[in-house]
Amino acid sequence: MARRCELTGKNALVGNKVSHANNKTKTRFMPNLCDVSLMSDAMGLTYRLRISAIALKSVEHAGGLDAFLLKADSATLSEKALRLKRSISKKLDAAKAA
Repeated sequence: MARRCELTGKNALVGNKVSHANNKTKTRFMPNLCDVSLMSDAMGLTYRLRISAIALKSVEHAGGLDAFLLKADSATLSEKALRLKRSISKKLDAAKAA
């Protein structure tokens, strides 16, 4: 499983740890990923996603998973999140038409 946030696309960064003696050691800086279950209001279902802690905060700030996904750029979303975004938008469009 890739160490990548499914909603924001955050992934591992590479850099140097620098000691007081200015010795440089390569290291990887990993995102803080959490396995969470988020409820979709439009679909009425719970979805399990692996997202970063800051993405979880952003989802709550946006007003839920549906609102976050509809505003999110499709290029940063994973395949699972992209399928969910499409199904949510179809469901909302059908509700508006009826």
